[in-house]
Order: sequence, then structure tokens, then C-alpha cells
Amino acid sequence: MRAVVCNGAGGVDVMSVGEIPDPEPAYDEVVIDVAAAGVNRADLLQRQGHYPPPPGAPVTLGMECSGVISAVGSAVRDWQVGDQVCALLAGGGYAERVAVPVPQLMPVPDGVDLVSAAALPEATATVWWNVFMTAHLAEGETLLVHGGASGIGTMAIQLAVAHKARVLCTVGSIHKMDYCTRLGADVAINYREADFESVVREATNRAGADVILDIIGAKYLEPNVRSLAYDGRLVVIGLQGGSSANLDIGRLWSRGASITGTRLRSRSVEEKGRILAEVVGHVWPLVAAKKVKPIVYEVLPFDEVRRAHQILEQSVHVGKVLLTP
Repeated sequence: MRAVVCNGAGGVDVMSVGEIPDPEPAYDEVVIDVAAAGVNRADLLQRQGHYPPPPGAPVTLGMECSGVISAVGSAVRDWQVGDQVCALLAGGGYAERVAVPVPQLMPVPDGVDLVSAAALPEATATVWWNVFMTAHLAEGETLLVHGGASGIGTMAIQLAVAHKARVLCTVGSIHKMDYCTRLGADVAINYREADFESVVREATNRAGADVILDIIGAKYLEPNVRSLAYDGRLVVIGLQGGSSANLDIGRLWSRGASITGTRLRSRSVEEKGRILAEVVGHVWPLVAAKKVKPIVYEVLPFDEVRRAHQILEQSVHVGKVLLTP
């Protein structure tokens, strides 16, 4: 089958489309004929050699996909050939077919086309697990989202608004500020022109944000902690700004605040299954009701995978970039 293959680690030029063996389902897996695969920053890190897949996972890039089941393992009972699905993957999405453990499957939500459904698994699972299952964002609280125009950011804004929370976000351009406010963000902060900590303080009347979803890490740690409300919760899901920083433990302690670091890809199949079951139960009805939607910036063929990665590296996109076989 055709797939995106990497000749070593490095820049976008290490990627090309080649042939790899077709997958066979294990007893508790299905094989999906891929309609589309989402492009994520973790794919860029893996391509660069900084984020190896978990043991036993396909080395092919791609952490989410949508498509149609074409084969099922001997123990599979609740899914059948022909079902339209989307899936969270440990790897292998940039291919014509991929084998997936059953707990990592979800039905395509009502009202979403099969290709656009590939934009949902990683963003919905990441946001629901971190913002709601871990940080317990509640109605009336304030959420600060860093990277508000990203796939995860646009989903976090929509889900927080749907749960009647107030949303602040950071972005890198006026265009992205406008897009995020149209999605429902109360305040969008251009981090290139303003100090987000000052804006958060002013926008919350010095109370701070109850929950912060952070993709930056070390660079934002101190201003994030200073931006937390009493009993605030900081969830770090990325390290784009480094992994080592000083921390004022006294301020964190005095405000009863907490910091949690999470990484979805390293969770067990069973843990991922529990998260996805929550997504189907809580997020899919919002998608069907058109209160939440996948935000797709561009759909490109596998042959243009280098361009897809460049779009993410340049941060010109809003929402998700998808690849199709």
C-alpha cells in the first residue's frame, strides 16, 4: 500500500510517498481504509527524530484518521466491515490502511463528512481529557488557551463556550484573533504585541484564569502561574517553549493552584478507550447539534505531505491540516 515514509530524521525533505506492507488486524483490532489523516505537531517532532512512537506502534507518521473498516479481528463484535469511523492512533495514519485497537475507534459523528472527521480524534480527546476530565472546567469559570487558533485551541474554545465558560486565548496574528473571537472566545491576545499576563489580569479583574491549557511549557511557566486564579489548574500538554524553568512554589502553594503535565500518546489502549468513550458521550452530541465543529484549514494529498508539515511549522493555519491518500 502507499504510505508516507521517512528516510531518516530531519526536515520535510526526508518524507516521500512509498510502498509498505498492508496491515493485518490482530484479534482485537480492525483495519481502516483511510479517507484522511490529521497532521499534528507531534508528527513534526517524530519526523525530526525527537518523538519516537510507543513500543509496538507503526513507525509511519499519523496519530489520527478517518475511514471505512475493511477487515476485523476474530474477537471484534461491535464493529463490522463497512462502518465509517474515526480513530486515535499510536501511529500509522499517513497510509492507505491502518490497523487500530478497537478501544481507539469512534463512530463518525452525525452531520460530519468522512474526510472532516479526521480532524476530530486528537483534538477532542486532548481537550476533553485535559480541560474537563483532568482540570474539571466548570460553568462560569475562565479558561486561558495558548495557541487558540490551532486544532486543539479551536476545539478548546468551542467546548468551553458550549459548557458556558469564559474563554481567553493567545494567538499570533490579528486574523487569528478575529477567528477565535468568532468561535466564541471572549478575549483573544496577540502575543506578538501584548503581554498575555497583563491582559489576563485586566480581563479577569485581577482574579486570574481558573484553568490554563498550555502548549508552550518552560517559556510560559512563570507568567502562567502568575495568571492562575485561586484554586487554578495549569495543564501543560506541550513543550514548544522548552522543558526547564524556575518555579515559584510559594505562589503556587499560596493560591492553592496545581500543575499537571500530560501526554496522550503514551497512555495505554485501555486509558485511551476510556477517554474516547467520554468524548463520544459528551462531545459527539454537541457536534451533532452543531455547537462544536471540526475546523479544517486545508486538505492535501499524501504527495503534498511536505507542504502540510511546512504549514504547521510556519503556523499560518487555523484549525487542522488533513492528508488524503
